[in-house]
Amino acid sequence: MESIVQLDHYSKGYEADLASFELPEEQNRYTSLPNKYTESIDGQHRIVILSGGEPVGFFILHTSDRVKDYSDNSNAMLLTSLSINQAQQGKGYGKQAMFMLGDFIKREFTSCNEVVLAVNHKNLAAQQLYTRVGFKDTGRRKIGPIGEQFILNFRL
Repeated sequence: MESIVQLDHYSKGYEADLASFELPEEQNRYTSLPNKYTESIDGQHRIVILSGGEPVGFFILHTSDRVKDYSDNSNAMLLTSLSINQAQQGKGYGKQAMFMLGDFIKREFTSCNEVVLAVNHKNLAAQQLYTRVGFKDTGRRKIGPIGEQFILNFRL
């Protein structure tokens, strides 16, 4: 049975748990561990995925100029660095978090009406997750550090 997850803004109280996150080698190629994002940066909103009050995952929502590389919509946000701690994978936390994303954004970032992301063309597991929860292929492509990326979006 899947546990219910919650989304919360990053705070120092989560730092130690997030620092202990690990990923399988094949996932490390496509995303970044949360401990890479310990500093607060304007336009970068660190979001923690919780189960039972404990961090199980992490992602970033961007409102910076970086969004313009993925969407012409001035009200869009960019989602990056989604990861679920290796010890917590396979429990549905990522899927639940992405299903909750729309309501979370509507509540926390009221001017946002679109979420965009880039997913590597070889990262089939992530592509399946994002399409299952409602992201659509925009037809746009971007060359990333390890190859072609599909640009997906989700309209709120």
